[in-house]
Amino acid sequence: MRETVDVLVVGGGPAGLAGALALGRARRSVLVVDAGQPRNAPAAHAHNVLGQDGSSPREILTRGRAEVGEVGVRVQDGRVVSATAQPGGGFAARLADGTEVHARRLLVATGGVDQLPTVPGVRERWGRDVVHCPYCHGWEVRDQAVGVLATSPLAVHQALMWRQWTADVVLFVHEQQLPGADELEQLAARGIRLVEGVVASLEVTDDALSGVRLVGGEVVPRAVVVAAGPVVAQDDVLVSLGLVTEDVLMAGQVLGRAVPASDTGATAVPGVWVAGNVTAVNAQVVTSMAAGLWAGAQVNADLIGEDTRLAVEAARAARAA
Repeated sequence: MRETVDVLVVGGGPAGLAGALALGRARRSVLVVDAGQPRNAPAAHAHNVLGQDGSSPREILTRGRAEVGEVGVRVQDGRVVSATAQPGGGFAARLADGTEVHARRLLVATGGVDQLPTVPGVRERWGRDVVHCPYCHGWEVRDQAVGVLATSPLAVHQALMWRQWTADVVLFVHEQQLPGADELEQLAARGIRLVEGVVASLEVTDDALSGVRLVGGEVVPRAVVVAAGPVVAQDDVLVSLGLVTEDVLMAGQVLGRAVPASDTGATAVPGVWVAGNVTAVNAQVVTSMAAGLWAGAQVNADLIGEDTRLAVEAARAARAA
């Protein structure tokens, strides 16, 4: 089976659907193929989404699918496993079910995956009372007992940030080195307690986080744990096109791996754009939507240029006949 469209959008999260909406409104034929694995699926609510704050991630995507459908975009559940550039232009994409889609342009918004610490309880509580971003979850856990699990030298920065939302912050050194003298002074000045020792597990009581257990057996009562790990782009489709991920750094520390792109979302492969966590590991729902919209507009502009060139060539050929 084979289908031909102007644009194939790979990934139906906030970035992909926003790009598809822009392209559909531009009267392009668009197919969105979505594997149904959004990064924020474990979270009950999405925040800092103006007009939809507190909606579930699934609800936002359901609304998005309905909206793109109103402008002629088709959304298909499935997974794109690879794509190849075609000699005559455009791309052939292969789906896991054997379907082949030909598209003039690709917008890849496959998102990223959080590489969580291997501490027992972290993955099980992820998106509930184990969180990573104060702008996503801070207001909801304000004034609670928060524990920051150090996973990189940026842990002090994280602890100081979370102090904005609660006065009760504990930084668990875990397997990281002790902070330097200046950082220790900063933590002390802000009333942030430092707990040395490796964390063994998270304690849960009545399906709620109740504490952090150290290898020595001590349990430090906590209602919320911050565990931020690197975010790695889901890049299979992009790798099949010859693109590779690169480390994303902050203050010399690796935040994750993402596919580099210009500020328009254009990659090093002509005709391929990216948006969302696949290229910006710290993008939230709103910023992913904005990036998808912008990339979609750039894809349409590129197609307009091609359409115009082809029309000129056809007109010249008609005059010469």
